[in-house]
Parts: sequence; C-alpha cells; structure tokens
Amino acid sequence: MKTKQRHQLKENELAGMIAAAREQFEKHQRVMSGVLLVLLVVGAVAGGVVAWQGQTEARAEQLLGEAMVTFNARVVPVTAEPEAPGEVPAAAAIGATGTFPSTAAKLNAALPKLKAAADAYPDTDAGVTARYHYASSLAALGRHDEAVKAFDEVNARAGGDSLYGRMARLGKADALVRAGQNDAAIATWKELAASSDEVLPKDAILMELGRAYQAAGNTAEARKTFEQLIKDHPTSPYTAEARAELGS
Repeated sequence: MKTKQRHQLKENELAGMIAAAREQFEKHQRVMSGVLLVLLVVGAVAGGVVAWQGQTEARAEQLLGEAMVTFNARVVPVTAEPEAPGEVPAAAAIGATGTFPSTAAKLNAALPKLKAAADAYPDTDAGVTARYHYASSLAALGRHDEAVKAFDEVNARAGGDSLYGRMARLGKADALVRAGQNDAAIATWKELAASSDEVLPKDAILMELGRAYQAAGNTAEARKTFEQLIKDHPTSPYTAEARAELGS
C-alpha cells in the first residue's frame, strides 16, 4: 500500500473517531442537560416546600402565642383587694385588659383561640400544643366528654411516645373519671399501668387506677392496686396516700 493511501486511511479513521466522539458528547450533553434541569426543578420545589413549612410553623406559633396570652392571663376576682391604697382591682375596672374575674372566664375566652390555632395548623408542633391546652381547658371547665375527644386527637397527632401524647393519655383518663365513665377510665389507667413506657409515672397511675376502682365500687381491686403501688414503688410520695386508703 502506498504511503499516500496509508495516510488517507489514518485520516479517515481519525475523522471517524472524532465524529463518533462528537456524537457521544452531544448525546450525553442532552442527557446531562435534562438531568441538570430535573435537579434544578427538584431543588426549587424542595426549597419552596422548606420555605412554605417555615412560614406555616411561624404562623402556627403566632396563633398559639396569641391564644396563650389569654390562657396565661391573670385571674383577679372582682372582690380582690387593690395592690396599693387607692387603687381599683384590675378585674373590677371598666375596660380592664389582661385580667379575668375568674378562671372559668379566662378559659372560656381562651378556648376559641386555642381551637383556631389547633385547627389551622393541626400537625405542627404549635398546633398540637394548642390542641392539648384546648383539651385541658375543656376538662377544667367540666366539659369532660369534649375533653376526652380532644385528648384523643392530641394523642393521634402527636404520637403516643411524645410528651404531649403521654400527657394527653393521662388527661383522657382523668377526664373519664370526672365524667363518671368509670369502666372506660379503669381500662385506660390499666393500659397506662401496663405500658412499657418507662417515662410514664407508674406510681401516680396506680394511685389513680385505685381511686377509679373505688369510684366504681370495686373495693377489692382498689385494695390490690394500692398494695401493688406500695410494693412496686416503696419510696413514692403516693405510698403514704395508698397506705391511708388501705387503712380507711
């Protein structure tokens, strides 16, 4: 083969390699461009979600804060003595703000604000907190059936192992007792007493379970429960109360 022909073949081979390389580059360039575009879209969506969540949490906390201002307001009875000579008690003053003449008045004013905060952002930390205080306010006002439902929702949204989940379960059991639903209360206290959750105050739970048995007229089970409390928690502050119940 002549030298000129060999050079031509090498040039053709090189040209083919360059063309193939360019084709592969362009092909992968299109793929990479598509991947980059997808990543940019995903990043923008994720950033939007994070920003939205931040705004949601901020708004939820704002609503909770507004409700808690009322929930934590001072109670100054109309008959209360003035703090200084010549002063009129805050609750007795016309147009007084920041105080209430009774706990019931304060809680009734806080209820709609707490419920609004809980319903607007139910799954946020602030929303769960608002619903717990809403439930506890209902219980304090004697609206026990409503309180039980609200405590159940707190537990469902917060999770049984969370702080508010645990508090809601305890609150529900107490509300059941106060509502006169002794069988349901006993079932709830027994479930709590048998739980493997070490954070729960088992001595306090056994004390309340014993009292629930008493309220139901089941003195035998009440006695067994108080004896269990004394045996399992000898250093508990509830032990003295349990001994007093056994001696009564």
